[in-house]
Amino acid sequence: MYCKLGKLILMLLPISLTGCKVIDLDFAFDPDAELQSRIISQPADAFADIDMLYLSDEIKQLVDDNIRPNDRNFEKVEILQDLMFGEQFLNIQYSDDRTQTAVEVFHSRAGNCLSVMNLYVAMARYAGLQASFQTVKVRPTWDRRGGLLVLNQHINATGRITARETYIVDFTPEIAVQQLTSSVITDLRARALYFNNLGVERMVAGEFESALVYLRNALWLDQEVSIAWNNIGAVYNRLGEPQLAEYSYRKSFDSDTTNATAVNNLARFYIAQGDEDTALQYRRAITRFNNQNPYYHFELGNVQFQAGDLERAIMSYRKALRIKDVEPDFYFAAAEVYRLLGNDRMAIQMTANANELLAENAEIFQPSDQKVRFIDSASIRRSTSAGITVFANGESRPR
Repeated sequence: MYCKLGKLILMLLPISLTGCKVIDLDFAFDPDAELQSRIISQPADAFADIDMLYLSDEIKQLVDDNIRPNDRNFEKVEILQDLMFGEQFLNIQYSDDRTQTAVEVFHSRAGNCLSVMNLYVAMARYAGLQASFQTVKVRPTWDRRGGLLVLNQHINATGRITARETYIVDFTPEIAVQQLTSSVITDLRARALYFNNLGVERMVAGEFESALVYLRNALWLDQEVSIAWNNIGAVYNRLGEPQLAEYSYRKSFDSDTTNATAVNNLARFYIAQGDEDTALQYRRAITRFNNQNPYYHFELGNVQFQAGDLERAIMSYRKALRIKDVEPDFYFAAAEVYRLLGNDRMAIQMTANANELLAENAEIFQPSDQKVRFIDSASIRRSTSAGITVFANGESRPR
C-alpha cells in the first residue's frame, strides 16, 4: 500500500547501458517568458474557494471534546492519533480514489496520504501543536493507470514537541522509505501538490483539458514544483503540443536537477520527434543518474540475486553501500549473499553493521504498526519531496 503522492526519482535502465562513458549533455535552460506565460496564463489562484485545511465546527468539537489546552504536547499527539485512526473514532482507512480536503476526509473516513495529512495537520494546529507537511522518498514503484505509468511518492506530517524531540505521523508506516530523506515543505508547496494530484487524476481519467486547469494552478502557486512541470509536459504531449511539452520537461529538470524522470520523458519525446541522436544522449544521461543512485544498485542487486548471479549481486550491493552506508537493508542483503558464497566472516560483519544502524536509529528504521513515532534528534546518525508524477508514453516501464 502506497500513498500516491509522488516525486521524481531515478529510473532503471537496461544493464547494457551502465558502462557507457560520460556524455557531454547540455542541460542549460533559458526560461522563455512567452512560453511560460502560455502555460501559466491565469492571474490568480483559480480555486481560492478551496481550503484544503479548513475545519468544520464538527471537527473542532471532536478535538475540543478530547484534547484539553493544558495537555502536554506528546499527550496531544497520542490523543490525536486515536481520534484519527482509532476504531472508536474516525478509523480513517487508506483509499486512493481521489485527493481530498481535510473536511472531505473527515466525512469519507478514507483518503490517500496527502488527503489524510491535510486533516491531521489542520487538527494538530487547532489543538495547539506545531505541525508541518513533510515529503519522504520511497523505494521506486510504478502503477499502471489506463495508458499511463504513475510513479509513487509519499508525504507525512511532523512537528516539534520539545527542544530536541519531534514527532512523525505516517499514514502508512509499513512502506519501504528511503531512510533519512525527509524534507519539510511549506503549506504553499503542499497546496501546489494538492492541485498537482487533482491534475493527474483528471489525466488518468482521460480528461486532459481539465487536467491542465489543475496543473496550471499548481504551477501558479509554486513555479518550482518540478513534478507539476513534468506532468503538465505529459499532458501537452498527449494534446499534441510538442513545443509546450518540451519546454515543460526541460523546466521540470531545471527546477530539480535530481529529476531523472523529466530526462526520461525528454528521451521519449525526442524519439517521438524522430531525433534519435538527442534521445540517445538523454538515455545515457539517465544511466549517469542511475550510477549515482544507491537504490538503483540495490534493486539491481535484488534482480541479480533472484537470477542466482551472486557474484554480480554482491558487487551491486557494495556499490549501493559505497554511495550510502546508513541503510540497514543494504547490509542485510549483502550479508545473505556472503553467507551463500561461504564467506561467513563478511556475512557476520555485514549483519553486525546492519544491527548497529538499527540500534542507533531505532525510531526511524524499526518497522511498526504505530502511525506516530517520537524521535530524539540527538540520537540520529546521518550520511547526509511530492505529488503524483506521470511518465510520458506509459505503455511500458521506463527503460
